[in-house]
Amino acid sequence: MILRATVFVGLLVALLMTGPAGHWPPWWLVLAFAGLAAVAAAVPDSPVVAGAGLLVLVWWSVSLGDGVPASVLVAAVALVAAHVAALLASYGPREMPVDRATVLLWARRAGLVLLTVPGAWLAARALRGEPEQPGIWVLGVAVACVATIAGTAAIEVRRTE
Repeated sequence: MILRATVFVGLLVALLMTGPAGHWPPWWLVLAFAGLAAVAAAVPDSPVVAGAGLLVLVWWSVSLGDGVPASVLVAAVALVAAHVAALLASYGPREMPVDRATVLLWARRAGLVLLTVPGAWLAARALRGEPEQPGIWVLGVAVACVATIAGTAAIEVRRTE
């Protein structure tokens, strides 16, 4: 029950976090999205969860454009919490408890993902208004590839120990 509530609340909070930046979603959008978030919480192993997360990103893009207010940090935590809660809730039927070790494993993974959020936010703030540098996308992809390879290598090393 707590996991499904986290899916619902996390998605809704992520949507509403444009409000502190002065761009509250209209009431009809909040109401419709609450229905979608309820479906996502009820059926956490469906694509509805990912769809709801994408709708949050679309709303952020439409309402704020290239703005990156501090509330994006809260929205990122809410989206990751909703995603991980949906993943854990999808491990079995509603009545099945999720063991503590699995919850801790995914909490650690979510924490590692969230470690990147402040740096990305600071970089976006620092580069706002600057002309796009040639090769910036290539550099971004290269950094993502190196991080993926390093993470995979770390997991493989840990498995063999």
